Amino acid sequence: MAGRAILNTALGFLEIVSTDDAICKLSMLDQRPDHLGEQSSDAILKTCVEELEAFFEGRLLQFSVPVAQTGSDFQQGVWAELLKIPFGETISYLELSKRIGDVKAIRAVGTTNGKNQIAIIVPCHRVIGSNGTLTGYAGGLWRKQWLLEHEMKIKHGVRMLF
Repeated sequence: MAGRAILNTALGFLEIVSTDDAICKLSMLDQRPDHLGEQSSDAILKTCVEELEAFFEGRLLQFSVPVAQTGSDFQQGVWAELLKIPFGETISYLELSKRIGDVKAIRAVGTTNGKNQIAIIVPCHRVIGSNGTLTGYAGGLWRKQWLLEHEMKIKHGVRMLF
């Protein structure tokens, strides 16, 4: 049984869609859905919601919920490399293309990164420009910046002046 859930987070509403055995879509919505519909309570969705809540609370550094998205062998390879980027770290699109074994595929890597259907869990937000700038993010650059800052705070500890 496939399911769907909506989760309200610091980034706005997240729509999570599952198949019988994996999360197949996690997208960020710019506004609250008019009709939330019937929320599913299957085990995959329940685990995903729990892990996302823990991530946003700073208690989870790596997701364990299974993911699956449809794509070519090349796309699958890029998405697999995204899963290897450690929490709180970034790499450039050039570095990502090197990791898949084809430095000339930088544009295709960028396009594939943008086609990632499972935001946050498959951490395409951890890929930045070679000069350190935040470039392209389907959820909006403010969300990419928030995610990177959130991970850095957790990884290095939140420092307060008082």
